[in-house]
Amino acid sequence: MDSLLPFALLCFTSFFTLVNPLGTMPVFLSMTEGCSDRERKAIVMKATVVSFVILLAFTVCGRFLFQFFGISTNGFRIAGGVIIFKIGYDMLQAQYTHIKLNEKEMKSFVDDISITPLAIPMLCGPGAIANGIVLMEDAQNYIHKIVLIGVLALVFLITYWILRTSPRLFRFLGETGNNVMMRLMGLILMVIAVECFVSGVRPILVDIFREGIMK
Repeated sequence: MDSLLPFALLCFTSFFTLVNPLGTMPVFLSMTEGCSDRERKAIVMKATVVSFVILLAFTVCGRFLFQFFGISTNGFRIAGGVIIFKIGYDMLQAQYTHIKLNEKEMKSFVDDISITPLAIPMLCGPGAIANGIVLMEDAQNYIHKIVLIGVLALVFLITYWILRTSPRLFRFLGETGNNVMMRLMGLILMVIAVECFVSGVRPILVDIFREGIMK
């Protein structure tokens, strides 16, 4: 039980920075410019529900994906660490989102931006999916798994609130405040990515060392 709180904090910080509602906020506002408050509310609700369901499905079913494709957990940790590190680096540069949309793409997505690109891949991207699968593998027991799912739900509740109140929140934070928040979260995310990478590399190196001794 002593490891429950650190695990919950790890889940929250990693998911919140990867889902990145603060970074999504400026893009969301630009894509919903001219929409009514009711339309924005519907878009946010649909986007958060869809992204939560997809991310939850990957988090819970990650083990079966490993078995089906013959992927090792350590290999996925290494790949996930690289992906998460790249996202964290982009955030450290105060780049609002790793998804870049030009004006033509925004116009083509305006009819249903709640699914693409808002839910996928902005809120539920490859980094968040990799993080969910790795954390579920690291969960020591059912209590940890329940905490993981609960934290995931909490993150998307906060995401809904942030995007729902984004016009007022963005004016309050301002561009400078938003950039500072993004850089801090990016730094935290890079540290988590390094830990994830090292935890995947270490067992592989130990196995190679043991095989070398055996020979």
